[in-house]
Amino acid sequence: MRLLIIEDEPGIAGFLKEGLEEEYFAVDTASDGKSGLDLAMTNEYDLLIIDWMLPGLSGIEVCRQVRKSGNAVPVILLTARDTLEDVVFGLDNGANDYIKKPFEFEELLARIRVQLRSRSDGEDSLKAGELTLNPVTHQAFCDRNEIVLTPKEFSLLEYLMRNKGKVCTRSRIIEHVWDIHFDSDTSVIDVYITFLRKKLEAAGCRGLIQTIRGVGYIIREQDTQ
Repeated sequence: MRLLIIEDEPGIAGFLKEGLEEEYFAVDTASDGKSGLDLAMTNEYDLLIIDWMLPGLSGIEVCRQVRKSGNAVPVILLTARDTLEDVVFGLDNGANDYIKKPFEFEELLARIRVQLRSRSDGEDSLKAGELTLNPVTHQAFCDRNEIVLTPKEFSLLEYLMRNKGKVCTRSRIIEHVWDIHFDSDTSVIDVYITFLRKKLEAAGCRGLIQTIRGVGYIIREQDTQ
């Protein structure tokens, strides 16, 4: 999952980026409203975390512009404001949730999970055939057999499962899972797909990850063996 943090306080931005990356998220950051809006409008994110008070362009204005473009990505506002009027104003201008500074990281993480779960039709777990993935506990099971995955393997499988039935191109995978931007060498994806397939097959889940030659990969529930 790929997140964008727009926060002008380097200490807070760095702390959030480090903590969220430890939770297997790919994270981009911006330190002002304009650059943050540019990133939000040119990249695909699963969630935005936006500070209300930003230099150049306020967080509220960033949120307005994102919504004006038709983008429904979840937005969590970080704010020192906590009056009812401020909360209503933020929500009315496109935010999905807000959290008051100072806050505990675990609370923010819980709110992120709520928003992402809402986008997944309220399900805590992702399922494809006999495969079940729990993004909260970072566990994967084939029927009742637990599959031990590395953080990167888990992130890759989660991205594929959240897009079940859709072709995931190599360029989108590399941006969402590895958080890097390049078009030349995406062979690392093929290596990790091989790792995943071996672990899934060993646990009894075969044929879920299919190759779309020259494009990328797709998860389909139909076993093709």
